[in-house]
Amino acid sequence: MTANHDLGYRALFAHPEMVRELITGFTAFRLLDGVALSAFERVNADYVSERPSARQGDVVWRVRLGEQFPDVVILLEFQSGVDRCMALRMQTYVGLLCQDLVKRHQLSPGLLLPPVLPLVFYNGEPPWSATPDLADLLMTPPAELAALQPSQRYALIDQRRLDRAALDANDDLLALLFRIELSLFPDVLTTHVTALKTWFRNTPQTSLRTSVWAWWKALLARKTDNTQLFDLDSAEEDDMNQLKPWDREMEELVNQRARALFEETMEKAMEKAMEKGKEEGREEGREEGREEGREEGRVITLRNMLGALLRKRFGDLPTPTAQRIAEATKDELEQWFERGLNGPNLALVFGDGKTPG
Repeated sequence: MTANHDLGYRALFAHPEMVRELITGFTAFRLLDGVALSAFERVNADYVSERPSARQGDVVWRVRLGEQFPDVVILLEFQSGVDRCMALRMQTYVGLLCQDLVKRHQLSPGLLLPPVLPLVFYNGEPPWSATPDLADLLMTPPAELAALQPSQRYALIDQRRLDRAALDANDDLLALLFRIELSLFPDVLTTHVTALKTWFRNTPQTSLRTSVWAWWKALLARKTDNTQLFDLDSAEEDDMNQLKPWDREMEELVNQRARALFEETMEKAMEKAMEKGKEEGREEGREEGREEGREEGRVITLRNMLGALLRKRFGDLPTPTAQRIAEATKDELEQWFERGLNGPNLALVFGDGKTPG
């Protein structure tokens, strides 16, 4: 993961409730169902081998389950890219972890190592394609050596390939944060943000609250390149005041980006249309052709941009609405585009009290 993304999720999974929600809500393992948070213990994640080198681990937890299986260790590795040799890496991490437990005398009364749940949390764009089984990375050995070959598997959570229906039905905090992560960011303002505000309103000052803020700031850094929309220090001082008028700031940011995109697209379209106009207007004069091309470019671009904006906000456009846009003048298109940035419905965007279509 990127540094900001890694920091955000490391902060979240430093809390046992988030780890428990991750395992119970997004894997097939049921061993943590009903386990109290007091059974979780954070484990040192700096694995030092016999050589003078160190492994900076991601997140490791040890959980007391009960009589039959007193302990299980959860090793959580974050990935934003596909690593073909992840199974080999995980074998190394598990080995270093177990070696560290031996050194620290943190074994069971029978001096046995605890079972480990190696879990890769992946949020990259392409689907995860690496094998989860180390055996698939090894050459086929002679039969007499087969039993001596290393063995390792890991579990995978591919965040972008989660079942969206199941995710929407999950009321846990972690599921809400995943929905925010996987949504188009401008849409977050009108969908999941209300639930996030409610969570902050109902949650006392805790370290988890602070970690959710850290996660949100990391999200802003990736999605908007603007980490100033949230002030974490002042945010922790007061309940809803910490949310500030950030929704208005975010809305303005979205509008600014829409206008910037519009201007950039308009400029490119005008340049292209100018060339076309110059070519068509050579016989009538260079200046006349240039002006015609410029005007044609403005109108075509406005129609395309307005249609894209309205479909983004309101879904597929009725046929009469599309026809109205196709026949509109430049002045009408500019006026509708400006209204389309904030208008709550199509009728108000077109400003005549009629619902187009």
